[in-house]
Amino acid sequence: MITKNIALAGHAGTGKTTLMEALLYQGGQIERMGSVAAGNTVSDYTAEEMKRHSSVYTATGHILQNGQKINLLDTPGMFDFAGSMVQGISAADCVLITVSGKSGVRVGTKKAYRAAEGKPRMFVVTKLDDENANFYNVLTDLKSTFGPTVCPVVVPVIVDRKVDSYINLIEMKAYRYNQNGKAEEIPMPTAELSEKLSYRVDGLIQAFSEAVAETDEELFEKFFSGEEFSQKERVNGIHKGMKDGTITPVACVSAQNMEGIDLLCKELELLVPTVGETDEIPAETASGELTVLHPAAGEPVCAQVYQTLSDPFVGKLSMLRVVSGTLKAGAELVNAATGSVEKIGKLFFLCGKKQQETDCAEAGDLVATTKLSASTGDTLCANSRVVNLPRASFPKSCYSMAVRPAARGDEAKVAGAIQKLLEEDQTLSYEQNPLTKEMMLSGLGEQHLAAVVSQLKNDFGVEVVLSVPKIAYRETIRKKVKVQGRHKKQSGGHGQYGDVWIEFEPYPSDELVFEEKVFGGAVPKNFFPAVEKGLQESVAKGVLAGFPVVGVKAILVDGSYHPVDSSEMAFKTAASIAYKEGMKQAEPTLLEPIGSLEVSIPDDNTGDIMGDLNKRRGRVLGMNPSDEDGMTTILAEVPLREMADFAMQLRQMTQGEGVFTLTPVRYEQLPANLMTEVIAAASE
Repeated sequence: MITKNIALAGHAGTGKTTLMEALLYQGGQIERMGSVAAGNTVSDYTAEEMKRHSSVYTATGHILQNGQKINLLDTPGMFDFAGSMVQGISAADCVLITVSGKSGVRVGTKKAYRAAEGKPRMFVVTKLDDENANFYNVLTDLKSTFGPTVCPVVVPVIVDRKVDSYINLIEMKAYRYNQNGKAEEIPMPTAELSEKLSYRVDGLIQAFSEAVAETDEELFEKFFSGEEFSQKERVNGIHKGMKDGTITPVACVSAQNMEGIDLLCKELELLVPTVGETDEIPAETASGELTVLHPAAGEPVCAQVYQTLSDPFVGKLSMLRVVSGTLKAGAELVNAATGSVEKIGKLFFLCGKKQQETDCAEAGDLVATTKLSASTGDTLCANSRVVNLPRASFPKSCYSMAVRPAARGDEAKVAGAIQKLLEEDQTLSYEQNPLTKEMMLSGLGEQHLAAVVSQLKNDFGVEVVLSVPKIAYRETIRKKVKVQGRHKKQSGGHGQYGDVWIEFEPYPSDELVFEEKVFGGAVPKNFFPAVEKGLQESVAKGVLAGFPVVGVKAILVDGSYHPVDSSEMAFKTAASIAYKEGMKQAEPTLLEPIGSLEVSIPDDNTGDIMGDLNKRRGRVLGMNPSDEDGMTTILAEVPLREMADFAMQLRQMTQGEGVFTLTPVRYEQLPANLMTEVIAAASE
């Protein structure tokens, strides 16, 4: 059977899940259509998705269309769940990008288009039943944004601001839908009607024909000789253009009313390239040499894990795309990433949460299996040919919060549950901040982390508390001082006596530097390690706010001892006394961590971001405009204490188009007006 894998992607709220529901209904996979509002769609079946009324994970389904199996992957449109969109697109051969007929091209449209780079793409203008929808404005928007490859293949006929009918430019036929969503063929619009419309149908046909003509020399000659194309020539032209990336077809639907869905199914059947048309799939051998795979049943089996789902009852569910050969239940395959042997359990085709068991899967199929050790991106292959397929590139986490168990003693349970979530979400990270010792949970935004917290509670029965991460301040000194530390205690029998003179001075080092310049045996050498140990233990806590002390050099220059009462403990205590006194006299101050920021934003937002960075006490080091994509990269240094909400602010200011990286680089003195606030907070 011919197989096609198509991902549905686009801006949040553009109707991807509703379109998926309509396609499954049209294909006879479901008996009635669900709705996002009612929380009963095939795609959004988890508790989190039903609560949010939006997709969080990529869901899979399929339809059968005239001998073709069309696998559909419904991906999330919200930026916080972009990792799932990447997973879905990585498993697809074509990307169907939804665009709202009301709001037009949005940031999510551009992101989906870029994420689908190198794959055939197609636009579907949705929600034409909305009274404010305007297909032709959206079409103009698409052409101005994505260039001359944009080519309409199904267009609506608008009468009195409502869709009257649809024209299939490939068939050159018009259809009108009744209340049950059934199409009836009607005559094509007359020249007289076309004159009354806000667009010319013959102009659309002319533009469509030109796009077809440019895909082939023979078609080009036929077009300029004035001959009309046959339907087969139109299909072949668009098909070839999609495969080459020279044509991006545009269809339109009202999925809620099932209008245009049958036409879209027909376009998916005729226009979208099949799995078998991908002649060569690049891979890398175990020795690092480049090779190619062929999506044929007779080839050695090779499959890639494109998605991992964690279920508290089923366990780990791995979604596989069979790249070549035939995958059979019970097969033993080599994990190219680890070298270990993985035994394939039962295989399932998924339609949302519904599972259909199968004995085998052919090249191009998307199947699920359980109890694999493999991670997302791993390649599983026959022992006769071990290769690695390229891994998908995921967005890096940019929003961090400190996380702790809501109940004492649940640390191990929380860590175990989060570890399972890390297996399914490549944009999530969980690690300890070595400076503050807090456990940090990082993701793509507030909603991403909120969904994680909800999943931990609902699926794993553990509750956690998120809080703003602590800032790893440091303390240091600004002048050189010489102080005495004297410890003397007599309590019957042997007493305690230690006496040191220590010079403290600023020094460029992250750790305490200790030296001794004692002359004449004022302090015996065997007590030097005790003095150093007393100082090293003391610098862990500064005198201002209890933060670790850096940038200090301590020189033991003099002291005295008692032949009986002196001991290592006494000199260690004396050094601690000298430290406390010295820090107070040496003009102590607070240091704050500074981060190196690289932020890429649309050119139009440059002024706003520069102003925002100034408010955050940032220093702009440079700007690098890009002529290709209309983006500008700003390089700056910013105090980390000012950046807690930067990820969300950037998303708001750039409508989600801005991205950034922030790396701690050094410490600088905290302004005096902020020191009081930090010291007061530390004493609470």
